[in-house]
Amino acid sequence: MTVSPILIALFLLVNILSLALYGSDKVRARRHDERIPERVLLGIALLGGALGACLGMWLFRHKTFHWRFVVLVPLFMLLHLYILYQLFF
Repeated sequence: MTVSPILIALFLLVNILSLALYGSDKVRARRHDERIPERVLLGIALLGGALGACLGMWLFRHKTFHWRFVVLVPLFMLLHLYILYQLFF
Protein backbone atom coordinates (compact mmCIF):
# COMPACT_ATOMS: atom_id res chain seq x y z
CA MET A 1 0.00 0.00 0.00
CA THR A 2 1.34 3.42 -0.94
CA VAL A 3 0.98 6.26 1.52
CA SER A 4 -0.07 9.54 0.02
CA PRO A 5 2.37 12.46 0.32
CA ILE A 6 -0.63 14.54 1.39
CA LEU A 7 -1.18 12.18 4.34
CA ILE A 8 2.48 12.47 5.35
CA ALA A 9 2.34 16.28 5.06
CA LEU A 10 -0.85 16.34 7.16
CA PHE A 11 0.81 14.19 9.84
CA LEU A 12 3.81 16.54 9.94
CA LEU A 13 1.59 19.62 10.04
CA VAL A 14 -0.49 18.29 12.94
CA ASN A 15 2.68 17.50 14.91
CA ILE A 16 4.16 20.94 14.26
CA LEU A 17 0.87 22.52 15.33
CA SER A 18 0.84 20.37 18.47
CA LEU A 19 4.39 21.40 19.36
CA ALA A 20 3.51 25.06 18.80
CA LEU A 21 0.40 24.79 20.99
CA TYR A 22 2.35 23.25 23.87
CA GLY A 23 4.99 25.98 23.57
CA SER A 24 2.36 28.70 23.38
CA ASP A 25 0.55 27.35 26.43
CA LYS A 26 3.81 27.32 28.40
CA VAL A 27 4.43 30.98 27.52
CA ARG A 28 0.85 31.83 28.45
CA ALA A 29 1.24 30.03 31.78
CA ARG A 30 4.34 32.03 32.64
CA ARG A 31 2.60 35.30 31.75
CA HIS A 32 -0.59 34.33 33.61
CA ASP A 33 -2.53 34.84 30.38
CA GLU A 34 -5.57 32.90 29.18
CA ARG A 35 -4.53 29.28 28.74
CA ILE A 36 -5.20 26.75 26.02
CA PRO A 37 -7.72 24.24 27.44
CA GLU A 38 -6.33 20.83 28.35
CA ARG A 39 -8.95 19.16 26.14
CA VAL A 40 -7.50 21.04 23.15
CA LEU A 41 -3.95 19.98 23.99
CA LEU A 42 -4.99 16.36 24.49
CA GLY A 43 -7.28 16.49 21.46
CA ILE A 44 -4.53 17.57 19.09
CA ALA A 45 -2.33 14.82 20.52
CA LEU A 46 -5.07 12.25 19.90
CA LEU A 47 -5.69 13.46 16.35
CA GLY A 48 -2.15 12.70 15.25
CA GLY A 49 -0.01 15.22 17.12
CA ALA A 50 1.24 12.96 19.92
CA LEU A 51 4.84 13.13 18.73
CA GLY A 52 4.74 16.93 18.76
CA ALA A 53 3.00 16.86 22.13
CA CYS A 54 5.67 14.60 23.65
CA LEU A 55 8.38 16.78 22.19
CA GLY A 56 6.63 19.89 23.54
CA MET A 57 6.28 18.35 26.98
CA TRP A 58 9.98 17.53 26.99
CA LEU A 59 11.35 20.72 25.39
CA PHE A 60 9.19 23.16 27.32
CA ARG A 61 8.90 21.05 30.49
CA HIS A 62 5.19 21.55 30.25
CA LYS A 63 2.40 19.36 31.64
CA THR A 64 4.93 16.82 32.90
CA PHE A 65 3.28 16.49 36.32
CA HIS A 66 -0.28 16.14 35.04
CA TRP A 67 -1.17 12.43 35.04
CA ARG A 68 -3.51 12.74 32.06
CA PHE A 69 -0.69 14.04 29.89
CA VAL A 70 1.99 11.72 31.27
CA VAL A 71 -0.22 8.68 30.60
CA LEU A 72 -2.37 9.60 27.61
CA VAL A 73 0.10 11.34 25.31
CA PRO A 74 2.52 8.36 25.22
CA LEU A 75 -0.45 6.03 24.69
CA PHE A 76 -1.60 8.18 21.78
CA MET A 77 1.92 8.05 20.37
CA LEU A 78 1.94 4.24 20.59
CA LEU A 79 -1.39 4.18 18.79
CA HIS A 80 -0.02 6.44 16.06
CA LEU A 81 3.11 4.32 15.70
CA TYR A 82 0.92 1.24 15.31
CA ILE A 83 -1.15 2.99 12.64
CA LEU A 84 1.99 4.13 10.81
CA TYR A 85 3.38 0.60 10.98
CA GLN A 86 0.17 -0.76 9.48
CA LEU A 87 0.30 1.82 6.69
CA PHE A 88 3.94 1.29 5.75
CA PHE A 89 4.40 -2.45 6.34
